[in-house]
Amino acid sequence: TLSPPCMMACSRTCSCILGLSLGTTALFAAGANVVLLFPNWDVTYLLRGLIGKHAKLGTGLWGGGLMVLTAATLISLTGWRYGCFRKSGPCRRMLTALLSSGLALLGALICFITSGAALKDGPFCVFDVSSSNQTQPWKYGYPFKDLHTRNYLYDHSLWNSVCLEPSKAVVWHVSFFSTLLCISVLQILLVVIHFVNSFLGLFCSLCEE
Repeated sequence: TLSPPCMMACSRTCSCILGLSLGTTALFAAGANVVLLFPNWDVTYLLRGLIGKHAKLGTGLWGGGLMVLTAATLISLTGWRYGCFRKSGPCRRMLTALLSSGLALLGALICFITSGAALKDGPFCVFDVSSSNQTQPWKYGYPFKDLHTRNYLYDHSLWNSVCLEPSKAVVWHVSFFSTLLCISVLQILLVVIHFVNSFLGLFCSLCEE
């Protein structure tokens, strides 16, 4: 069995790896959300305000991005014992772990919920409404939101036939919100591992003392 000092060193190494991993996922989440603001790499949709509400919420930027990145920085500083964490005791390290875990978990959950809702509602795009006695033959909206008979996520024949503009709106929407959903799940998993690792570190610190 490993001695308490050895286990503490392993716990700190694990914190460094977890901090780096969380920080990387946060950057990817922010990047995916930024891309969602520019469908087909076209800035005109953003300038005209023709972006879906879920992308405009920016939860990948401030939730899965900034909040998780802040938590990752705290976790890394604790692992490397840098700055004010150099001589921190077990109780202070545990408090930092709880704070960073809670912050990262909240950010990841917000991103997860928003991404799930975005995938459920579908993309914001131009679609044909000529069959519903509208004054205009087309309008911007969420054509898949009230489409209860067919699930657009599984029925790929709807992807190019419903949304007229932007082109490939469904592919863009599904690809990047699915990416955000997967990233947030990974972040939640990393937070749970960090929480367990922090408890092991606290236990080893108390044993050593």
